[in-house]
This record gives sequence, structure tokens and C-alpha cells, in this order.
Amino acid sequence: MKKEHILVIRFSALGDVAMAVPVVYSLATTYPDLRITVLSRAFARTFFEDLAPNVNFMEADLKGEYKGVKGLNALYRRLVAKHFTAVADLHNVLRSDYLRMRFNIGRYKVAHIDKHRKGRRKLTAFSGKVLVQQPTSFKKYADVFAKLGYPINPQFCSLFPPEGGNINLLPAIVGPKKSYEKWVGIAPFAAHEGKIYPPRLMKQVIKMLLDKHKDLRIFLFGRGKQEEETFTEWCNEIPQCTYVGKHVETMHQELILISHLDLMVSMDSANMHLASLTNTPVVSVWGATHPYAGFMGWCQSADNAVQIDLPCRPCSIYGNKECVRGDYACMRNIAPEQILEKIENILNRD
Repeated sequence: MKKEHILVIRFSALGDVAMAVPVVYSLATTYPDLRITVLSRAFARTFFEDLAPNVNFMEADLKGEYKGVKGLNALYRRLVAKHFTAVADLHNVLRSDYLRMRFNIGRYKVAHIDKHRKGRRKLTAFSGKVLVQQPTSFKKYADVFAKLGYPINPQFCSLFPPEGGNINLLPAIVGPKKSYEKWVGIAPFAAHEGKIYPPRLMKQVIKMLLDKHKDLRIFLFGRGKQEEETFTEWCNEIPQCTYVGKHVETMHQELILISHLDLMVSMDSANMHLASLTNTPVVSVWGATHPYAGFMGWCQSADNAVQIDLPCRPCSIYGNKECVRGDYACMRNIAPEQILEKIENILNRD
């Protein structure tokens, strides 16, 4: 009898792929005899390579080796040689649609994600908004596997054991963590302006936080020109701040560090999902987007979300639309004290 072997396709951005991890883990542990191969971009190897004994990772360079229709055909031929028995498309975009079409022609068992676009349109409508919680990405991913005959029960906690990742693998400037210290991660940037809390306001949050906690260390997460300029300035001015990207090279190391944080402050962006993969609580800040769209981090509490009510919110599922008001009030009108209050609620739990 042919051994069951499922292909899981999920390309796209870091956060979207990270959200597949808990569901793939749950699939792997629910069906330990099922072989699972995750097809994604190179960065995702860190998530899946050691996730479970029956999970393998396959990299696809869609901008190089497998670019265009010719490249996708070559990728399909490579995939067919793996003798899959089912295909789960967790992305449902042009490239994955094409691969899915080829597998359908080959009479494979194939299922794809339902993006619930109708509900999303109502959620982000300019007028007559319907503010209803949409199915989460985790639920939609799980639904795909259920269609293929693999219903699952969520059972993921963290990529690391309860004590966190091996902190000895991090640069000396990071650790060890002293028993009396609190470590807080701050990730104020995102891909789109509608999801970025103004740096000048986040700097106020940091200073107010340090006024209350003298034994606090702040780790600044994010990579890019804007992050480098801002974080370098903050670190020069505030000695308790460490710019993670300057010292930590790999995503695996970042995940180890995040696993030792007391909390992460993040936008609706990748760092919320990275923290979620290490069972680290997140104070999430929402502007143009909204938790109702279904992108809250795995097992994160809605009580820790910071947002304000505006008639125009949410205006976008991904935060990539221009602000209709022109002032991004959804972010700029969030007072630093609102974020500080959520941070304090978590820090004072012990």
C-alpha cells in the first residue's frame, strides 16, 4: 500500500508562513505515520526542519530557479517524483493555483484554502461595515487538511521546551538573563505605514517603561534601513536598549532570544507570530488592520491588543491601503499610556 505523503504549499510573507507552523505540527502529531513535506521559501526552513520527525522541508526559489510558467513546470516535475498522495494549498495565489491545477490534472487529492473574501470585504467596507470575527488563518489551514481527510485538534505550544531555547547559542552581549531582570521585545515597524506605530511615540513608551522598571532590558526587533537608523539612535541614547539585528544573525537565534522574553510588543506583523511560536505573550498594536480579520497570533489574548475605534477602521486586511483620512489616526491617536498599561498587566502577573 502506498504510504500517505502530503504536500503542504505555503509561500508568501514571514508571518503568514509562521502561522502555518502550529497547524502543521498538530497534523504531524495527530498522524505520526503521515509523511509531510512543506514547500515554501528559504527562510521557512527554520520553522519546519526540526518541527516533528515526519515533517520535511522543501525550498522553492520562485524568483530564480522556478520563475515563471517554465519554472513552475520544472518544480511540478520535481514534486511529482516525490510520490505525494495529497496536496494542501494553504496559499491560493497564482503560483500555487497553477501547481494545484497540474496536480488536479494528474488526479491527485487536492484541497485549497478558502480566504472568505466576502466577509473580509464587509469588514473593511468604507460604509456599512460588518465588524464580525472572520475565521482565523489557523482555522482555515486546518479546514484544508480536514477536506483531505485529516481533521486535527490543535496541540502546539512552542518550538522550544518550557525553559526556552539554548541561550548559550546567542552572542555574549545578549545573555545570560539575570534572575531579577525583565526582558521586553519591541518591534514597532511593519511592511506598511498603516501598521506602524510612530517611532517617536514608541520611544515614549520605552522611556515611561524604564522609569517604572530599573531592572528592565529592551530588545529592538526588525531589519531594514528605517529600523537601523531608528534603533541605532535609541541605543545610543538609552543604554538599556539592544538592537537585535546588529548582533543576532539568524532567525533561529532570534527565536531563541524571543523565547526568553517576558513579553513582545509588536504591530500586526511577523514579530507577533514569531513570539507566538515561542509561547511568548504579545502586546499587539493594531491600526489600519483589525484582529477580526483573523491574523491574531497563535494563542495570543485579545485582551492584550491595543486599538482605538474609528468609523474607518479597519480599512484594510493587510494594511497596504492609503489612509482615506490622510493622517493615519488609527495609529497616531493611540496614546503611549495605552500600550504601557497592557505591558504592565503582563509584567505584574507574577
